[in-house]
Amino acid sequence: MKILITGSNGMLGHDLIEVLNDNHDLILTTSKSLDITDKNHVIEFISENKPDIVINSAAYTNVDGCEENQETAYDINGEGVRNLALGCSEIDCPLVHISTDYVFNGENTRPWVEDDEIGPISVYGKSKLKGEEAILEILDKFFIIRTAWLYGINGGNFPKTMLELAKNHSEITVVYDEVGTPTYTPDLAKAISQLIETDYYGIYHITNSESCSWCEFARYIFELAGKDVKVIPVTASEFARPAPRPHYSVLENKKWIESGFEPLRSYKDAIKDYIELIK
Repeated sequence: MKILITGSNGMLGHDLIEVLNDNHDLILTTSKSLDITDKNHVIEFISENKPDIVINSAAYTNVDGCEENQETAYDINGEGVRNLALGCSEIDCPLVHISTDYVFNGENTRPWVEDDEIGPISVYGKSKLKGEEAILEILDKFFIIRTAWLYGINGGNFPKTMLELAKNHSEITVVYDEVGTPTYTPDLAKAISQLIETDYYGIYHITNSESCSWCEFARYIFELAGKDVKVIPVTASEFARPAPRPHYSVLENKKWIESGFEPLRSYKDAIKDYIELIK
């Protein structure tokens, strides 16, 4: 297939290239070569290149930054996605869009399924929801993939930050009342590579299996890395940040399993691989 990837220099983009490069013809773009907020350019670019599928891994993902730069957040995460959907509709090509657990309010006692009521509480979540809504309005052929707590080789992430802090700190405070599923971008990229071979269109939750709090995740990272760091649990309200976060972000991969795919491995196995790799 000829696959157009936006945000190809990002964390997930990096791993999509690794996974898809051997079997597909990739058109790689970054914000410099394809500004997704430029509607005319996007439609023109897609029409000229005629990809078989577009994977949008471009986004404004700085959750706190979105609160301070709301216009930018809506431009990239909302209008940018609309522009890609319009471009795909011109040539009848499916769009894969990476969305987020932040479209939910986080007030749940069980894992979120795809058709649960949405209700984002941050500008990041609201802007990402705008992108989802644009796709639903414009396209019939789409894969909206909600995922969560991403980390990978390329770019900043929670495990990397924890290991950096461990170099100079014997104690670290970490939030314990936010629960989710850390998801390894190579595992997500492999799942996307499987999904695009089908026409099982719709909204999917795709994460690694099992869940934890940020505090539990930090302790596990230090245990695996052999770091003697005391993790002190704090509440999200004690750890003040500009944007509110969902307290419970575990996504049940219901449609993924119902479509006949194998569950992704446990986050505990995935983080072992990551720590081995960055050692």
